[in-house]
Amino acid sequence: MLDDKRVRDDTPGCGSGLVFLDSAGSSLPPRIVTDTVIGHLRREAEIGGYRAASERLDDLAAVKTAIGALINAAPSSIALSDSATRSWADFFFSVPLGPGDRILISGAEYASNAIAALRRAAATGATVEQIPSDGSGQIDLEALAAMVDERVKLVSVLHVPTNGGLVNPAAEATRIAHSVGALVLLDACQSAGQLALDVVELGVDALSVTGRKWLRGPRGTGFLYLRPELAASMVPERLDLHSAEWSAPTEYTLAPDASRFEFWECDVAARLGLGAAVRYLLELGPDDVYEAVAARAEHLRKSLPEIDGVTVRDTGIRHNGIVSFTVDGVESVEVRDHLAAQDITVTVSHASSTLLDMSARGLGSVVRASPHCFVGFEELDRFVAAVAAL
Repeated sequence: MLDDKRVRDDTPGCGSGLVFLDSAGSSLPPRIVTDTVIGHLRREAEIGGYRAASERLDDLAAVKTAIGALINAAPSSIALSDSATRSWADFFFSVPLGPGDRILISGAEYASNAIAALRRAAATGATVEQIPSDGSGQIDLEALAAMVDERVKLVSVLHVPTNGGLVNPAAEATRIAHSVGALVLLDACQSAGQLALDVVELGVDALSVTGRKWLRGPRGTGFLYLRPELAASMVPERLDLHSAEWSAPTEYTLAPDASRFEFWECDVAARLGLGAAVRYLLELGPDDVYEAVAARAEHLRKSLPEIDGVTVRDTGIRHNGIVSFTVDGVESVEVRDHLAAQDITVTVSHASSTLLDMSARGLGSVVRASPHCFVGFEELDRFVAAVAAL
């Protein structure tokens, strides 16, 4: 069982009167993360960035080791990046595509991914097609099985959408895609840190993650996992002297593992902070954290519909820590600002972020509440009361 007191004591933002419900945006980091980042920045100021980084080479390598322990992957199959978007795009733009090839995206696809897919399709002659959603809102597996063929080169699966509590059946979708030889890229930026991720069980070819959300790491951090065979064979679109070695005047040799997807220059302090965040999660016990997040979200899913005029907008069969809702007669931005005036932090997800899903449901925006394990139930009730006061 999670030690609630320890978690709150370790989180500087707790105890200040703030009700923080935006871990799906950028969560509150534990103290060890901020101490790690600030400590390294101070060391850089004392001796310079190069020497400071050299002192931490083992610690930097340990970041991938910690991530590997969390997702059941070898450190050599992990590339560190500055965001989930960067990780997703680096893999996506390295998949060979040509005229007639097909890219499949899920109905809850995030705008950044969809825009990249449309741009790539226009440049290569490929097509972008939507995987239908079933009656629950998740990927329709039967429809996916009916639409795949040998022309499908990539299936983009959004594990958890930005605008609600859905969890897509990623492993099942992957098996269908692999039956025709397609690659599967799983966007796990909203699931890592709140749901169990085992890349072996999922079977995906690549997985992209950000550090700032449920992992509670610094902004400007993320990582890309590649299936080991791809980590050693896939050719990134962009290279530098870290991802490859200039071995002869007209030749270069790619790095032998996923580091071929990394550049030499990076925010060392932030990456050390990401490692601290992942190790903190491992120390707490990931399953206990996931259970605590689920319990808090379920509390809101039961409490909010009891308020007249409030509708919870989550779809799907399996739910996660994001709870989306609307208030009759009150714009989502107004709800957010009203709550902010009472030191309650939520955010708004607009239709432009998940155009296919929101348009299909006739929604212009939703309020998004995403409580992490450090939020107390009395704080959740304070939030519910504030919504009721609207």
